[in-house]
Amino acid sequence: METIPSAAEAKAWNPYSADCPTRVVLDRIADKWTVLVLGLLGDRPKRFNQLRKSVDGLSQKVLTQILRGLETDGLVTRTAFPTVPVTVEYALTPLGDSLRTTLDGVRLWAEANIEAILQARKAKGP
Repeated sequence: METIPSAAEAKAWNPYSADCPTRVVLDRIADKWTVLVLGLLGDRPKRFNQLRKSVDGLSQKVLTQILRGLETDGLVTRTAFPTVPVTVEYALTPLGDSLRTTLDGVRLWAEANIEAILQARKAKGP
């Protein structure tokens, strides 16, 4: 059984250390698909296919992996409705919503600065 650290222990986490578990969290939230999926779930719960169709290039397999990881980490809830076929809906938890708010800033920064980045890449050449 996994124990949850106290507040004092949590302050001791060091993501610069190779064995720090915060690195797993950073891996998850640094993924572009995670940023996009959390952004889509921000306004309301969505079904699997709504998510898949909303993000160009996101495969069914990868979306399944992303959603499972987010659910495991307590960022997303999965609700199955007894329909034929079963309808599954995903929603943010309060923890997931707090992360979405943070990641929205990164997404907005990327949108606002993509022209400068593209110009820098072009100036650098191949």
